[in-house]
Parts: sequence; C-alpha cells; structure tokens
Amino acid sequence: MSEYINNSSQRKELLKHMLLELHKGEAPEQVQERVKSLLKQIPYNEVVEVEQELIAEGLPEQEILKFCDLHSAVLEGSLTGHDAPVPDGHPVDTFKKENREIAKVIEKIRTLLVRMEIIKGMPDDKDFINALVIDLKREFNMLSDVDKHYKRKEYLLFPFLEKAGITGPPKVMWGKHDEIREILGAVHDSLVPGTPITGSDLYSLGDMIIRPAIEQTESMIMKEEEILLPMCLETLTQEDWIQVYNETGIYGYCIYDPKIEWNPEPKEGDSDTGTKPATGVEYTTGGPVRLSSGSFDLKEMEALFVTLPVDITYVDASDKVKFFSHSPNRVFERNRSIIGRDVRLCHPPGSVHIVEQILADFKSGKEHQAKFWMSNFMGRFVYIEYTALRGKDGEYLGVIEITQDISEFRKLEGDQRLLSYTKK
Repeated sequence: MSEYINNSSQRKELLKHMLLELHKGEAPEQVQERVKSLLKQIPYNEVVEVEQELIAEGLPEQEILKFCDLHSAVLEGSLTGHDAPVPDGHPVDTFKKENREIAKVIEKIRTLLVRMEIIKGMPDDKDFINALVIDLKREFNMLSDVDKHYKRKEYLLFPFLEKAGITGPPKVMWGKHDEIREILGAVHDSLVPGTPITGSDLYSLGDMIIRPAIEQTESMIMKEEEILLPMCLETLTQEDWIQVYNETGIYGYCIYDPKIEWNPEPKEGDSDTGTKPATGVEYTTGGPVRLSSGSFDLKEMEALFVTLPVDITYVDASDKVKFFSHSPNRVFERNRSIIGRDVRLCHPPGSVHIVEQILADFKSGKEHQAKFWMSNFMGRFVYIEYTALRGKDGEYLGVIEITQDISEFRKLEGDQRLLSYTKK
C-alpha cells in the first residue's frame, strides 16, 4: 500500500511540475512528449487532485483556465477511463447520450466547413454563401442547447462535489463552460442569414471562431466523460442521484430526449425517502409561525411565497443560500440543491467579484441595497434588487434577492379604478 501511495504521490508531483512548465510556456512540445512518455496511464482522480492542489497553492483559477485546454490535449487518450455501468435513464446515462447527440451536431458542422473550402479563393457566389450561412446557423442553433447540459452540471452535480470538499474541478469546468458559451454566442452573432458577407470573410470566421467553438465543445465532452462523470459516480450516493434525477426537468434535456425512466432501487445505507419523484411539499408539524404583526401556519406560508409576484432568494449571514421561493414562473431557475451552498459557488467565476463586493459592502454597513435591471432577458424586462437584512439592533442577518418581471408594468398608462380581471 505504501508503495502505491508513494507512486501516486510521485505521479502527481511530476504531473504538477509538467503542467506548471506548460503554464510558463517552457518548450510545450517537449513537455507534451515527456508527459506522454512518462505518464502512460494517469488515473483521472490524480489529474483532479493536482488541479485542486494548484488552486489551493494559490494559482489563480484564470491561470488554470489558460492551460486547461492545453493539458487536456496532452492527456487526451492517456487518461484511464472509468466506465462504470449505469442503468438506462440514470442521470449519467442521459449526460452521455446527450454527448453523443452533441458530437453528431459537431460532425455536421465539420461537413459544412468542408463545403466552406470551396469558397476559398473563388469569386463570390452570394446564393451559395447565404445557403451555407443558413446551414451553419441551423446547426449552431442546435448546438446552443449545450447550455442546458452545462447548467445541469453546474446546479445539480457541482453542489454535491463541493459538499464532499471537491471545489477546484467544478470551478475550472464552470469557467470553461462560460468560455464555450461566449464563443458560441460570437458565432451566433456573426452568422446572420441574408446579411451580405464575402466568401473570404466567411472563411475567416471559420478559422477564427467556428472551428474553435466546435473544438472547445468537443473537448468538454472528453473532460466530462473521462474526469467529471467518473468522479461523480464515486462521490454521489444513490439518494444524491435520485435528487439529481428529480430536478433535471427544471433545466431540460440537451438535444436528446430520454425515452426510458430511471427506476432506482434503494441501496443499503441510503434512505428510501428519495426513491420516489418529488411530488409536493412536506410540512413540518407544529403550531403557527408567530411574527410581530400576525401569524401563519406553514401551509399558508408556503402558499404565500408561491403566489407572490416576485421571486425571493435568501442568503444568510454566513453567505449560505437558506431559502428560495418556487413560484411557477421564476425568472431565474432555482432548485433545492443550492440550499446550504455558498452563494459564491452559485455564480459563474466571471461574476464572483460582484457578489464579493455586495457582501462586503452590506456586512460593513457601507451599503444597504444594490439594484440591477436587464431590458431584454429572454424577451422580458427584469428588475433585480439585493437588500441587506438587519435585526432590530442592526446586526447583519444576510441578503435577500428579489427578482421581478416588470415588462407589463412598463406598459401601464392612466388609471385602473374599475374591476377588470386579466384575460386568461
């Protein structure tokens, strides 16, 4: 056993050294060859541990993102796959089948890129070019469905890894998700059917953003299936997977639509309370909740939060998400896996600095409220307000986020004094 531990330690130290050399730009081709020759088999868990150690030692996450694709390319094919069998309909089975569909779309785009070679150095054929733009746009519209796939990882899988102390890989992968989202968005913005574009400009787009977009998306499939999913299978309990399965519908599926439902059998040591889909709300027994201006029983309070025309999320004084209202038309999706999660981990890495500033300003008493609005969020005008919660003596109790779709309010004119029900 001690020999195995020593070998593992040596492999990790060597891998860490290699990745730091790649990061410094020291002869990347030579380093890659050394990695390939010295590390014929690298267990996925050791790659993850090294990544997490680098973050813990102070290497910024953004620095890891810079060479993430490079070291993934180096390790691709060398990683030892851990293909534990999973039943049809299991969340991992769904993730993998979605990946097969994502790969099919990528191959269609590659076929279109072969057609793009025809326009290189030839006189512009506007009809041919526009038809090619339309075909590319169609496939990238399909590929944009990966956002749902990524959100399920971010909001359903990552919280369980973080609770197990595995925080580095989720942060890095979320950052890569955002990079892919950004480049896919750039492709969408650039491909506008009917807009005049020369063949040479379209060819340049292929090199600048279209090929990188599909390569990054394809690389994510490898990272997911060789690192993330095996790690999740080792970390999550049966009860955890049932929660993931029950809450998958909040985000939807990516291209693939499962035809088989997963019917898990409870494992020894797991509670059987999670083996059935969540069908409603369970209420704690006891008397009413008495407040300074009245009282509610728990069923009434639940109905109140569901019915309020605003979405509420409460983060307590220790920066943990403690409550959210689950109204049927929420602006931002929420699920119960975020309860107890550090609010910083609920946001993409690129916006964490804003969260940190709000928390610091509220805790110090420097500020008490922060307001944001988006004029076109999925066709809605959305207003967001963060307010510091304080007790009677001014002690900081946390933050409440209130979100509301105010599109209809902006259309109001004059007075409404007579009874008039909204048409259904």
